[in-house]
Amino acid sequence: MRRISVFGATGSIGQSTLDLLGRAPDAFGVVALTGGRNIAALAAAARAHRAEVAVTAYPECLQDLRAALAGSATEAAAGPEAIAEAAERPADLAVSAIVGAAGLVPGLRAAAQGTTIALANKESLVCAGPLLLATARAAGARILPVDSEHSAIFQALAGDDMASVERVIITASGGPFRDWPADRLARATPAEAVRHPNWSMGARISVDSASLVNKAMDLIETREFFGIPPERIEVLVHPQSIVHALVAHVDGGVIAHLGPPDMRHAIGYALNWPERAPLPVARLDLARIGALTFEDPDPVRFPALRLAREVMAARGMAGAVFNAAKEIALDHFLEGRVGFTAMAAIVEATLARMAAEPGFTSAPDRLEIVLDFDHLARMRAAEAARSLAGG
Repeated sequence: MRRISVFGATGSIGQSTLDLLGRAPDAFGVVALTGGRNIAALAAAARAHRAEVAVTAYPECLQDLRAALAGSATEAAAGPEAIAEAAERPADLAVSAIVGAAGLVPGLRAAAQGTTIALANKESLVCAGPLLLATARAAGARILPVDSEHSAIFQALAGDDMASVERVIITASGGPFRDWPADRLARATPAEAVRHPNWSMGARISVDSASLVNKAMDLIETREFFGIPPERIEVLVHPQSIVHALVAHVDGGVIAHLGPPDMRHAIGYALNWPERAPLPVARLDLARIGALTFEDPDPVRFPALRLAREVMAARGMAGAVFNAAKEIALDHFLEGRVGFTAMAAIVEATLARMAAEPGFTSAPDRLEIVLDFDHLARMRAAEAARSLAGG
């Protein structure tokens, strides 16, 4: 039996993970589950999977969590340090699915224990890729990608020598605004932005997908995880979300990974790696689908991809700044204080201002430095947001 911890158990990735664990109770045992304010969901999952510990990120929710777990054998804990301590509990695999920079610390703690990481937290590689990878190497930990694009690349490579890879192509659905003109984009509402046509995701990641910020993060992740030069990483808009990534080799051959738009495929692959196990996902019927289409993304309407390439060129702390700024910009958009297209402007202004900070070009080799830049970038992004909002 493999011992599994799930960080971000009440989010969409966490819930999909728990669905798979529940279908194979004899194969997996649950060590730790963490969540936010959805105490009912966290406690129900902990009871159902007989978790050793359940942790809420919010100390003020601890009493409610304890009450919800009363009579069970699951320990209750709360706060960021409790989440970090849960990551240090012995486990075979930790699913890193906390959204945002909050996922950095537990991911690093788990990697330092030598635990295999099923990585769905984009920020870990975007903000501190060299640090996470070095920590994993030192402890003998393995990192398995759970993002659909990176899992697809990982599977398409199938152990091939990277020297034979000419380029890697990741796909984007284009989100709900793929065909919207620029003037209409500026008036897009949060309610419209969360209506992803293919995937069922939380509000924050859905908005990131609508702005292609999510794909910008994927670009940076691809560079960090696979060590591929940025000029050899491409993005194609693929509305059907069937082809998740393609690997092109020097002999002209291209290997594509196809699958239904269901995150349980990538999650299940990581849970069962290096083996494959049956998964409850739809089987492709290509005749019924009929056609798969591709197009280049529009860099004018969706500037996030250009910003990602600037981040990859700058290296150093640029990824941490990019992520912090996009999170603050997203907060302001969801709260109705700035428009949809203002989010990219906030990120660009923050990157420009932070580039003058001492240490900006240095590699993120210590968590404290990453968190310092994250904190300062959030302050600068909030200032940029207020300026754009006229306040």
